[in-house]
Amino acid sequence: MAANRNLATAVTTRSTASAPGNRPIRIGLLGCGTVGTGVVKLLRYNAEMLARKLDAPLQLIAVADRSLKPQPSLGLTRALIVRDPLELAARADIDIVVELLGGREPARTAILTALRNGKDVVTANKALLAEDGERIFHTAAEHGRSVGFEASVGGGVPIIRTLREALAGDRHRAVYGIVNGTCNYILTRMSEEGSDFGVVLKRAQRDGLAEADPTLDIEGHDAAHKLCLLVTLAFGVMLKPHQVYTEGISRIEPQDVACAKELGFAIKLLAIGKEEDGAVEARVHPTMIPSRHLLSDVRDAFNAIYVQSEALGSSMYFGLGAGQMPTASAVAADILELARRRVYDGRWAAHPLGYPMPAIRPARIKSMDDVVCEYYLRFMAADRPGVLGAIASLLGRRGISLASVIQRERSGASAVPVIMRTHEARERDLNLALKEIQKLSVVKARPVFIRIEEHL
Repeated sequence: MAANRNLATAVTTRSTASAPGNRPIRIGLLGCGTVGTGVVKLLRYNAEMLARKLDAPLQLIAVADRSLKPQPSLGLTRALIVRDPLELAARADIDIVVELLGGREPARTAILTALRNGKDVVTANKALLAEDGERIFHTAAEHGRSVGFEASVGGGVPIIRTLREALAGDRHRAVYGIVNGTCNYILTRMSEEGSDFGVVLKRAQRDGLAEADPTLDIEGHDAAHKLCLLVTLAFGVMLKPHQVYTEGISRIEPQDVACAKELGFAIKLLAIGKEEDGAVEARVHPTMIPSRHLLSDVRDAFNAIYVQSEALGSSMYFGLGAGQMPTASAVAADILELARRRVYDGRWAAHPLGYPMPAIRPARIKSMDDVVCEYYLRFMAADRPGVLGAIASLLGRRGISLASVIQRERSGASAVPVIMRTHEARERDLNLALKEIQKLSVVKARPVFIRIEEHL
């Protein structure tokens, strides 16, 4: 069986009658951590199936990793292991470079080196593509090569290829993504258990679902990197992370999760991209969505991307957004796609972002001040008559009307929560109203607000 042979010979020893008809497509792997090991497993154990689909063997030529030791059970012999990723990226006997180093350097230089030396590239490095994608994709176009990056958003969820190809004939109006499994796990546990954020975060770290330093995830930066790629594919504009309004989940409190349920909502960290009249909304923040909506049922570490298109309407793409094998499956799919182009199309390269690079325009970002949505508001206010009227009056002066109000029964406490849901309002007006409300002597703490997306 293929699982018991060396990767370099697993396919070529098959019978002549069923042997692939083309030369091997040679792969160089940069980084053999969790996902890299998963890719090696798929290339090894699925070697025969992949060769049949490609009509050529996929041959792992070398793995660049500074600390990797031989693993005979995976076919990782000492002869396959090298230490310098830049040297491997430039080697003449490599067709496809798979970059799984993470971080900016040496990953960025290795990718550019590979493209300039006539190689196609597969990467899962969403942060690098979000920051330096424009240069990387321009370099690929200049040299007639391709970049596969399906694993960079949603792990094993095939959203990149879907937006670039399956939905390419449609015009997209909005994308909504639950694209960070750590945050979704935390919010799910807070909702279902009533637990505090800090308690759930520690559990997630203990179970390996959150990093020792979880800042990138819980403050929304990981989701913002992924939103940059989704916006480019959906709307054909180039977006950088600093243009994305980004807010994390660390300030979400159990009482807000409970109030959301009472109002018929679930709280999710959403990556939101919308386009209207050429202006793009790009924002990542905790969002209340109707409990009846499909996205509200996306639990724990699962990811989902919800797309609104003119012709198709609404569609959702769901699956595990992280983990060794889900992510490795997306990497392997990119390897197979780029290998097919080499086998059948010579130097032809598809547009990896779905548009020729000259057609991708800079994003014109709508200011958060101009974003219009509904809002959940919570005020800790003195337990006395007239408080509700005073708050509502200041909101009304800014043109903000109320859809519903929840005022807790008097408890004898010095301050009680007053919960309000607004109709649609401009964020600039809400912020001005909240500044005025915070000055009221009856308001005992900074007001809390969470945006509501009622009409996904």
